[in-house]
Amino acid sequence: MTRHFLYPSTMFASAQPAEVTTILGSCVAVCLWDRYLGIGGINHYMLPTWNGMELASPKYGNIAIERLVERMQQLGCQKKNLVAKVFGGGEVISVSTSTLHIGERNIMVADDMLDKLGIPIVGRSTGGNNGRKIIFNTHTGEVLQCYIKSQIAK
Repeated sequence: MTRHFLYPSTMFASAQPAEVTTILGSCVAVCLWDRYLGIGGINHYMLPTWNGMELASPKYGNIAIERLVERMQQLGCQKKNLVAKVFGGGEVISVSTSTLHIGERNIMVADDMLDKLGIPIVGRSTGGNNGRKIIFNTHTGEVLQCYIKSQIAK
């Protein structure tokens, strides 16, 4: 099995078994898995929605989810056979006057887009104040997670 580290603003999908690791704070990762073909894919996005001004990259949730679904279909998956697991979206940045709530908004984009695409969410670990390290097995759809405590003084 190959191992891959997923950086922010990127995605990975493979018909070959792989173990994909990523670290999440306010970012969100959506793991898609075709339960019939054993094919999986994952993205790691930083911001909720593309504003139309910069390049439409997987840095944005709406772009990252669309592109991951497209990539899964290129690998032979059918949308009706996909299931999702959603991770991240923690409020790990302590800014006393912040009303940005990036993590919360990132989670909402995943929920809304997956619902519109008809892809059920079968697992999740979102929100809170801690980061997460996840390891996604693209062949089995399993995700291992451990929390990363915030180092910010309160």
